[in-house]
Amino acid sequence: MAEHDVVSSVTGVVFEVAVAEGGLVAAGDTLLVVESMKMEIPVAAPSAGRIARILVAAGDGVDEGQPVAIIEE
Repeated sequence: MAEHDVVSSVTGVVFEVAVAEGGLVAAGDTLLVVESMKMEIPVAAPSAGRIARILVAAGDGVDEGQPVAIIEE
């Protein structure tokens, strides 16, 4: 199985993690929400698969381009 990093598109703070490790997701499903400049920006699954790892938790700071989850296809 191929693993793919899911990265944050913005710098901010993780507001909510919407999935759990081991869960199945479809392309476009919201994995987590990052709060940046008082806006909530969803981070979506780029492809369908299983969540292999969640690399952040609610309240964690993230940078633009930082891996936040890993999906196995």
